[in-house]
Amino acid sequence: MDEYEQKILKELKAWQKKMTRKPTFTDKVAKNIQTRVNHLIPQKAHAIITSAIKNMVIAVLAGSEFITKNPIQKLSMEQREIIVRKKIAFYKRTASLEGAGTGAGGIFIGLADFPLLLTIKMKFLFDIASVYGFDVRDLKERIYILYLFQLAFSSRQKRGEIYSKIFNWDEFIEQHPPSMESIDWQTFQQEYRDYIDLAKMLQLVPGIGAFVGAYANYKLLDELGETAMNGYRLRLLLEPGPGIGRKT
Repeated sequence: MDEYEQKILKELKAWQKKMTRKPTFTDKVAKNIQTRVNHLIPQKAHAIITSAIKNMVIAVLAGSEFITKNPIQKLSMEQREIIVRKKIAFYKRTASLEGAGTGAGGIFIGLADFPLLLTIKMKFLFDIASVYGFDVRDLKERIYILYLFQLAFSSRQKRGEIYSKIFNWDEFIEQHPPSMESIDWQTFQQEYRDYIDLAKMLQLVPGIGAFVGAYANYKLLDELGETAMNGYRLRLLLEPGPGIGRKT
């Protein structure tokens, strides 16, 4: 393990602790409120929203597969992450500009932010996978991308469960044959909506929508970037299982 890999291994371990941290009292209260609100929404409405988001995500995944470059081979970890950080900066600027534009347009244009931002996030994850050397044409890698997305935008109560799948990915995917139907789409959409609800609601407010949209989208891509980097570091630097060790 070279000096750079030793450095990012420390960052990875700190991120692992963050992912496995138990919910605080505030987290539990907030989640309980969100759960009660979700229970007030008729199941038929949940089904419609779930179906819409599922179809949207699958369409974005299919499109991103064809416009993503082939996986990059024969680079050191440091070389890969120089490229990754440049991509994170680019996508954060792109998302920020998109949020400012839709936020300044009022309620009706602001509503367009949801599918546009989702597309940016998914394309970003495809590009990052490619830089780390993973082939997104493989269905298993597209499923992994969906779990990374969930990990970035889930409550702390749900985060530990998703992290466990990411950490033990080889074992998990062997026991659960890759399929888009294997994703719990209702949980996927509820967790994502709950995570971004406040920011997206404020984005629709005239006068502050542009500022809120720009800042919120910038921060959301920043969080996704941290999750993606560490999610792929796990697979390149660490062994799956309960211990932490170097892959052979």
